[in-house]
Amino acid sequence: MDAQGRGRAENIDPADQWVLNPSTGEYELRLSASAPQSTVPGPRRPSPRGGTPRGRPPAPARERPDAPNREVPAQRRRRGGPPEPPPGRRGRRPAKKGSKAKKIVLWTGGAMAFVLVAAAGAGYLYLEHLNDNISSVDDDGASTGGFQKDKAINILLIGTDKRTGAGNGSYGDAGSPGHADTTILLHVSKDRSNATALSIPRDLIVDIPDCPTTQEDGTKEVIPGTPGTRFNVSLGQSGRTPSCTMRTVTELTGVKPDNFMVADFNAVKTLTTAVGGVEVCLAKDIDDEDSKLNLPAGTHTVEGEQALAFVRTRHSVGTGGDLSRIGLQQQFLSALMRKLKSNDTLTSPGKMLKLAEAGTEALTVDSQLDSIGKLKDLGLELGKLNVKNLAFTTVPVRDNPAETVKATVVVDEARAPAVFQAIANDVSFTDVKQKKAKEKAEVAARLKGSKADASEVRVRIFNGGAPGGSAQETLTWLQTEEGVSKSENAGNADQELSKTTLEYAPDQADQARRLAEIMGLSGSAMKPGESVTNAQGLPTMTLTLGKDFKGAGNPVSGPAKAPDVEKSTADKVKCAE
Repeated sequence: MDAQGRGRAENIDPADQWVLNPSTGEYELRLSASAPQSTVPGPRRPSPRGGTPRGRPPAPARERPDAPNREVPAQRRRRGGPPEPPPGRRGRRPAKKGSKAKKIVLWTGGAMAFVLVAAAGAGYLYLEHLNDNISSVDDDGASTGGFQKDKAINILLIGTDKRTGAGNGSYGDAGSPGHADTTILLHVSKDRSNATALSIPRDLIVDIPDCPTTQEDGTKEVIPGTPGTRFNVSLGQSGRTPSCTMRTVTELTGVKPDNFMVADFNAVKTLTTAVGGVEVCLAKDIDDEDSKLNLPAGTHTVEGEQALAFVRTRHSVGTGGDLSRIGLQQQFLSALMRKLKSNDTLTSPGKMLKLAEAGTEALTVDSQLDSIGKLKDLGLELGKLNVKNLAFTTVPVRDNPAETVKATVVVDEARAPAVFQAIANDVSFTDVKQKKAKEKAEVAARLKGSKADASEVRVRIFNGGAPGGSAQETLTWLQTEEGVSKSENAGNADQELSKTTLEYAPDQADQARRLAEIMGLSGSAMKPGESVTNAQGLPTMTLTLGKDFKGAGNPVSGPAKAPDVEKSTADKVKCAE
């Protein structure tokens, strides 16, 4: 129904015109001849005379029901099932238990995933015009080149305090290009069973590296790095773009993000409004003049300006610093995820339309993630997550010892490396089982059995991402310290690997077990496969040193479980104190 009220007598809600197609599991726009036209671009039905709706351009070939080789199959009756409902009406169909919910989750893509990804992926099936909403910035080679479906995913989520949009003039620093005000490294496991959201404090002292940056005119400029400065100046300041924040995170954690997403103040306001507000909890009254948050203790539903005030407040919670605010933000994001996953949101086409619009308008993404199609693919991967297996935690820090008046923090070198290593090695911070029992048993079995003498182990050593000279260092150590005399330096591998691997043929299993014991390799690093031949034509194993290699003599295996750090999961309500 348009603003003039056409079709008011028919009382048709535009959201009710989106009908689930049982053949595809997707929602489609169904309009009767008398129904008002939706203002939202989407799949169109032909007019009764075979033409196009008055005042509208012809639908693209892939959207027209009569177009050849189109992507969406025609509406058809399921064999043995009830007939399809007439256009413009909702129909009912017998459904297997749980199947409807599963299809709705697939339709919304990232709705169970992190909030920004969820909103971006929600409307991909029918809103092609969302591509025009998306702003992108060059990744300047700072990413891995984009996420891959068969690997763990690392997305850098950045909230900037730049003053943009109506009503935001009182937020952030006047005239500032903005900072990395809120930053989260979202790691999603390779098997999609769990995820970790690592918050990086804005006042953390880090070394910002040199940043090759694409300028607005397309030219390249290297922005000099700054040692020993606040993390939040890795964005905006000195002309730094999100790719520089990405490089700073890689320098800090050792984890190279696949993609980044940047959101401003409007993201919080528009997304919470789109879903009808989210539920938050306060353990005490809050009256913060700076953030304009005034709420009594208890549970509240916040949206719009009030939601933004909630995530910005810090003086009235905890110790009044940024670390206390991080806890509030994690609680807020958990609540928003639960709302996005709820049936109240997933089964409402109207809300999903609003989410898609709000999410894409509020986002700036990297150049590897600059279309609805790419966001859809990412959303479908992240949509496999269960909120109970998404853990929120923060980089372990301590007060800056160089300051008399404590204003910044530094990395806690006793605890932080274990957190970074766990993420790099795809270790879950929740109790979820990362692998099926059978698969886990098969991996563990690779280490069991007889072991050949070190003198019988024949291996070629490649450098696949370890520091320069690692292959030669390992060769010397194996030959002089461990008695592995039949080893050779094979130079650099064709591609870099995040983890060290040992590939061997079945008849080399005893050699592989011996070398795994010497190198401190886990069963998952052992890859049964084929042997190669060396210069003498003899079969040999292949050891490729990955980015996890710490030097000859140091065990390569990562931690089997995450370190004991303070954390929360997205499925539980935690009241702010």
